Amino acid sequence: MAIRVMIVDDSAVMRETMQQLLAPHADIKVIGTALDPLLAMQKMQNDWPDVIILDMEMPRMDGLTFLRQIMATRPTPVVMCSTLTAQGSAVSVQALAAGAVEVIAKPSMGLRGFLQDSAQQLINAIRTAATAKVAGAQLIREALPASSRSALEPVGRSALRAVERVVLIGASTGGTQALEYVLTQLPADAPPIAIVQHMPEKFTGSFAERLNSLCSIEVREAVSGDRLQPGLALVAPGGRHMLIKRDGGHLHVDVKDGPLISRHRPSVDVMFRSAAVTAGRSVMAFLLTGMGSDGALGMKELQQAGARTLAQDEASCVVFGMPKEAIKLGAVDQVVALQEIPPLLLSWV
Repeated sequence: MAIRVMIVDDSAVMRETMQQLLAPHADIKVIGTALDPLLAMQKMQNDWPDVIILDMEMPRMDGLTFLRQIMATRPTPVVMCSTLTAQGSAVSVQALAAGAVEVIAKPSMGLRGFLQDSAQQLINAIRTAATAKVAGAQLIREALPASSRSALEPVGRSALRAVERVVLIGASTGGTQALEYVLTQLPADAPPIAIVQHMPEKFTGSFAERLNSLCSIEVREAVSGDRLQPGLALVAPGGRHMLIKRDGGHLHVDVKDGPLISRHRPSVDVMFRSAAVTAGRSVMAFLLTGMGSDGALGMKELQQAGARTLAQDEASCVVFGMPKEAIKLGAVDQVVALQEIPPLLLSWV
């Protein structure tokens, strides 16, 4: 059966162009369009879609408010469209935290040309969203502690082993919520963490800032030369790769340009493979929810280098793609539920 899509956008150009781009694809069917959420809700009462494409800024009700209503009443996969501005990136991060499966960044001008150039991105987003388990993501959000601060005991730095250790985390679709769950559980002296989350270039800074406001540890967007140290999580900047390097006895990150690897930039494979060379047995690596296979080959190299490798289980994933591929390769030492990750991470001292 075709994926049934509702388009909600106050721009007639966006609605019409999206319909034209999606029409040739037999597995996608646009069942309706609306210029604002209130009209959309009226139409959806009689014919509920499989996926909703939702603009952020609209009259009468904004997209973020509508998204939260949907997730609270009838969780449905949503692909958000947001402008490439500082304000747009901050709201986009809120949308991902509220349950949006994916955010497509759009320019404020030249929308028709942008959509035509980005048609495959839109189609892939719809197909990914159709497979997402958003009801499970709702349970993750409800499980977050009310204080948004660590519920786990400090590690105690005096107990740390002499060998410098690091935790690496790769994630894609559904990863923003999973990472929020994990990081908000950690005490201020948690082990060093490096994160690759697939996200548009302009959004990772806002994502890191939001996490930093919620967590006991410090979370920030990485820059080259940042040292991996206890109580700090570094997020790879969108549009650039992040490698793990060693300088004497210390690990740091190197952020650099480069081609798409495993269809992504930043790529989890790039981070994992670099760490296999420079850190090996000092690494605990997690591969979380996400579509595709990025991270699977890199996790295999980490495992062969002596790292401890773990993958999120299917039941707690929004999309069981990346972990599944790593498991198929035999690259995973242990498959764990999302709720098991914080205490396991803290054991890596």
